[in-house]
Amino acid sequence: MPSRRPQTLELDPSFGYGDRLGSATPGHLEAHLAHGDGISPVFAQQSIREMERTARSPADVLADASAALSAEGFDGHWGADADHLKTTTDVDVTAAAGYAFFTIDPSDHVDTAADDYDPATLDERFEAVRPEIDWIDTYLGRTVRLGQVEIEFDEITVRRAAVKYGRAIAHTRALADQILKVTGRLGHPHEIELSVDETPQPTSLAEHFIIADQCLESGMNLVSLAPRYVGGFEKGIDYRGDLDTLERSLAGHMAIVRELGPYKLSLHSGSDKLSIYPIIARVTGGLFHVKTAGTSYLEALRVVARHDSALFRRVIEFSRGRFEADRATYHISSELRMLPPPAGIAATDLESVFLDRDAGRQILHVTFGSVLTDPALGRSVKELLDAEPATHRQVLAAHFGRHLRALRQGM
Repeated sequence: MPSRRPQTLELDPSFGYGDRLGSATPGHLEAHLAHGDGISPVFAQQSIREMERTARSPADVLADASAALSAEGFDGHWGADADHLKTTTDVDVTAAAGYAFFTIDPSDHVDTAADDYDPATLDERFEAVRPEIDWIDTYLGRTVRLGQVEIEFDEITVRRAAVKYGRAIAHTRALADQILKVTGRLGHPHEIELSVDETPQPTSLAEHFIIADQCLESGMNLVSLAPRYVGGFEKGIDYRGDLDTLERSLAGHMAIVRELGPYKLSLHSGSDKLSIYPIIARVTGGLFHVKTAGTSYLEALRVVARHDSALFRRVIEFSRGRFEADRATYHISSELRMLPPPAGIAATDLESVFLDRDAGRQILHVTFGSVLTDPALGRSVKELLDAEPATHRQVLAAHFGRHLRALRQGM
């Protein structure tokens, strides 16, 4: 009988398919069956922010994926990610819905300006958080050697880590305790991912070491951690940065993983980062989790472009009008001036201009919630996808096939 309940994936290499419409799982599954051998799938994945923007509940997201897998007769191992949880309420509702994988997002408690503080400001901020932190003396003055990697925990390094991440670590522990409590009461297994990637500056090796060590010392079932890596990880487009520098940085992070864990290194904003997938897979030795989300929505719009160019033009115009407001919670570099109005673009060129170029992808990417919750436009998009399931499945299978093949190159 097909499995309708998600399971924990533990240390298996894994890949998360975000589905903002509730209709993408058949295409995700086809890609997985064709190209995902050795990679465990997370078919239900949605952040609380994304659920709010699309007027869906945790139960809706899980039910849509489960129903599609059942209809396809899939009886394999699969996961469900309650993504970017920030509060105990987030934990309670996702645990009650049946999720097994919980991604804690303590970004509201990270001091993202800490790397730029001058010595006087750093001292002031440190004295403010010092009474709340019990791990300063654990690291102060230590030198950790991990093969060719050496991490110095001098006073400035430890103080800056305390200011930047001290309260975030405490918040993470509190949410992890709540996850353990709720899933224990429900009799459900659980595993935890920690996301500290939403910062302007990369997570240093010393910061990674302290964060992971404190989480593991508290007894947290930490299965993966997403640092902020070097380079640019913008929504909907490929990696921006030097690949050799990224590979060296990843090697340092993996040295910590092997010393303290093992656990997986997680790549958020993983959509379309095809150039770095072989590197991630190779350097981690398969200890990776990749998370995608908005790219499935963009592929849904590709279906719209192919079957109803007039509707696609409406989506573009609407998204252009919403872009400045909707971009506020996303780190992207595209501007409206980079994208021409659709009126002057031939129908045959709409797809390439708006879905194959960076500016078009990002502007359409960040406005998904406004489009899908607009009473007329959202309904029209969903009705077209329902009317063209074969194309929807085809474009998703092809798109994610490229993602999975790139990862498998490094395995």
